[in-house]
Amino acid sequence: MPKRSSSVVGREFGNGVRAIIARTGLTHRRLAELLGWQEAKISDLTLGKGGVTESDVLLLLAYCQATVEEREHLLALFRESGKAWLQIPEDGVPDQVRTLIDHEQDAEEIICWSMILVPGLLQTPEYCYVVTEHSKVIEAEKVPAVAATRAARANILQPGRKFVFLVHEQALELPVGGVEVWREQLAHLLRMSVRKYISFRIVPRSAGMHSGTSGDFRMMKFPKYPPVVYVESVNYCLFFDDAETIKVHEDILTALAAVALTEAESREVIDNILEGLS
Repeated sequence: MPKRSSSVVGREFGNGVRAIIARTGLTHRRLAELLGWQEAKISDLTLGKGGVTESDVLLLLAYCQATVEEREHLLALFRESGKAWLQIPEDGVPDQVRTLIDHEQDAEEIICWSMILVPGLLQTPEYCYVVTEHSKVIEAEKVPAVAATRAARANILQPGRKFVFLVHEQALELPVGGVEVWREQLAHLLRMSVRKYISFRIVPRSAGMHSGTSGDFRMMKFPKYPPVVYVESVNYCLFFDDAETIKVHEDILTALAAVALTEAESREVIDNILEGLS
């Protein structure tokens, strides 16, 4: 892993190493002394910036008594390269992977584009439950726990960061869970849309063909490292942080914003849908 700016996979590697070092009770300075390294080398490694060889990694993991499973996992991350990082969660639930949750917690701005459903961060627990129970990769007995974990991610919707939601009108017209669940979901969107740190805008049907038809995604922006684009499907997810892919998705968001309704107009659309449900 050559020395470089921190990437998604690099930070995942660094987090894993940091956890193993913490388990030893050693400070980074003391560990560096024992290994004959500069402390900065440990710091760069745990921040995902590289600057070490595979032999260095093996030495550190051996000294910290990492398990075979931990060693193989971290070496796989260390060797990872390319523009995208694929994750296939063991439980088959992409939006619960720890990497995503960690990045959501660190982001200063999250921009979501959603074409079919209400974005996950804005789903009510009841709406989320219905979406979860219709998954083909989640066993019935696990639905309550998975739905609760998904719904809990909405706790990050707090002042101090910015959230932008671009949502196609058809996503709001899908009667998920019956009239009562659907009505409460729309009312929840109205309540959330007036918060100063949340921007909720609808791409109307009248916009016709648009740049977002390739699918849903979210972009996360951070204070200290480049943006990350996250895309998920039924049982896998992808993280991108290369400049070219980020630029493509920024262009999509710019084009969607150009045809989206204003925040006030978007609330009017929700009001109209609610009136039709009365």
